[in-house]
Amino acid sequence: MGGRACIRGMRIPVSVIVGQIAHGATWGEVLGEYPDLEREDIQQAIEYAAWLTHEEVPEPRQCR
Repeated sequence: MGGRACIRGMRIPVSVIVGQIAHGATWGEVLGEYPDLEREDIQQAIEYAAWLTHEEVPEPRQCR
C-alpha cells in the first residue's frame, strides 16, 4: 500500500480504521464493513496511531 501501515496481513490501511473511529463510527460498524477484521485489530490500530503521535521534546538550551 505504498509504504502505509496496514492491518496485519490485510490491505486495510491503519489510517482508514482510525479515521472511521475518529469520525464517529462504532467498532461494530467498522467490523461490519470489514468482516475479516477483529476487535484486536482495531485496538492495535488505535495504539499504533497513539504511538506515532508521541513526541520527544528536547529540553531548551541555555543561551550564552
